[in-house]
Amino acid sequence: MGLFIVFEGGEGAGKSTQARLLARRLARNGFPTLLTHEPGGTPLGDVVRRWLKRYPGLTPMTELLLFNAARAQLVAQVVSPALKRGDWVVCDRYTASTVAYQGYGRGLDLGLVNRINQEATGGLEPDLTVLLDLPVEAGLARKAGQRPDAFEAETLEFHQRVRQGYLAQATAKPGKWLVLDATLPRA
Repeated sequence: MGLFIVFEGGEGAGKSTQARLLARRLARNGFPTLLTHEPGGTPLGDVVRRWLKRYPGLTPMTELLLFNAARAQLVAQVVSPALKRGDWVVCDRYTASTVAYQGYGRGLDLGLVNRINQEATGGLEPDLTVLLDLPVEAGLARKAGQRPDAFEAETLEFHQRVRQGYLAQATAKPGKWLVLDATLPRA
């Protein structure tokens, strides 16, 4: 069985960059490695990604269900088969993002969010979640000059709640989370 490593964090934290760097390093060192992201990684996931990023104003419940529809497909078609082959799977975002964004950020019931995440994943949890943490203002500043998507365009207060959601999850499961200072230069 392979290992499942997920990168999490707010906007501009460097998740995609660090996930890509780790996947390359693992592959160079002879580990069979799969790099994927959420939402995405499957044809359905790619369509859902476009919907979620382009259409502001979706209800929080709609977001929750769309993310989990894409996630169920990704886990069934990509992540679980790779882990069964013995691959190391590196994923840019997973269930913790849904807890942070739709639970803490949007205010959906955390019990509901966790139950739906559980059903969509069949209970598959990461072996390690790496939280790239930085102040919200710093993360959003990294995105300056780009056209903001529906999530990046949210209020500062929303992003503060999301960050607190990530930190609360890391505190609740310290043995499964690694919190790194994302204000440091790229490694």
